Amino acid sequence: FSHLQKKRRAATARRQHLKSAMLQLAATEIEREAAAKEVEKQNYLAEHCPPLSLPGSMQELQELCKKLHAKIESVDEERYDTEVKLQKTSKELEDLSQKLFDLRGKFKRPPLRRVRMSADAMLRALLGSKHKVCMDLRANLKQVKKEDTEKEKDLRDVGDWRKNIEEKSGMEGRKKMFEAGE
Repeated sequence: FSHLQKKRRAATARRQHLKSAMLQLAATEIEREAAAKEVEKQNYLAEHCPPLSLPGSMQELQELCKKLHAKIESVDEERYDTEVKLQKTSKELEDLSQKLFDLRGKFKRPPLRRVRMSADAMLRALLGSKHKVCMDLRANLKQVKKEDTEKEKDLRDVGDWRKNIEEKSGMEGRKKMFEAGE
């Protein structure tokens, strides 16, 4: 009994060791990714945003502001254009997925459960205490007589099958069948 407990403890310790090693690897990987993102961000900012040099005169400051406003307007126009393209493509994607869904014809139907309930119980459930009439649905059904079909009449007219077979046996019977077929 104690031997099994030792094995279980060893297996648990091994699992915990593996789990902690995996967590350490994941933590170092996350740190590396964060450092790489920071370096990428610094490179992007250095490429797209040159260092700002402020001029001394008022005229030069106004020129700088006009340039900055022009850049802001162009960036806003690009952002607006990309947003419109994104909305258009997402709408097209939604329409195509709806068409695909319609073409498949697979609509998820909820599973229906069969409920056995009499008509009276249904009316009581729908109308509550107002329902006082007893409803017998079978009382109003018509009685229908089964009509004799031509096949059944023919079967009755044929009679005994042995007599029929004897008539058709031999060459004369085959001759009769051949003539009847024409």
